[in-house]
Amino acid sequence: MGETPFMLTYGYEAMVPVEVGSGSLCRDRYTKEDAEINQRLHLDLLEETRENSPLRLAGYQQLVARYYNKKVKGQLLKVGDLVLRKVMPNMKNPQYGVFGANWEGPYKIKAILWKGTYHLEDMEGKLVPQAWNAEYLRKYYQ
Repeated sequence: MGETPFMLTYGYEAMVPVEVGSGSLCRDRYTKEDAEINQRLHLDLLEETRENSPLRLAGYQQLVARYYNKKVKGQLLKVGDLVLRKVMPNMKNPQYGVFGANWEGPYKIKAILWKGTYHLEDMEGKLVPQAWNAEYLRKYYQ
């Protein structure tokens, strides 16, 4: 067997790995008939797995919703309350840069569309064109 410069320099002898000479348990016990039987068994269980997946998904969604609702504190806003509205990046005045206001208002809640979604009006009674989520509103205290 020829020696490489690495072996000569460091005095190592060439060794054959054990894995080359021995087989694996899986490969030694493999039979084609067993593989076909296992494949048919998994195909039979595939339909049952498909039927159970919506149930697992619904359970997972309930778990996530429960965790989220435990961590989030809801805002109790009523019609007539005064709120500040978050200034979105596309609504900021570029001339002020990072020193621009993050909140604007106050606005009055005109109507509640559904839980957490509100129509606003400014202090002169002019309706704000779109509905706003409670996530972007903050109660205003005078």
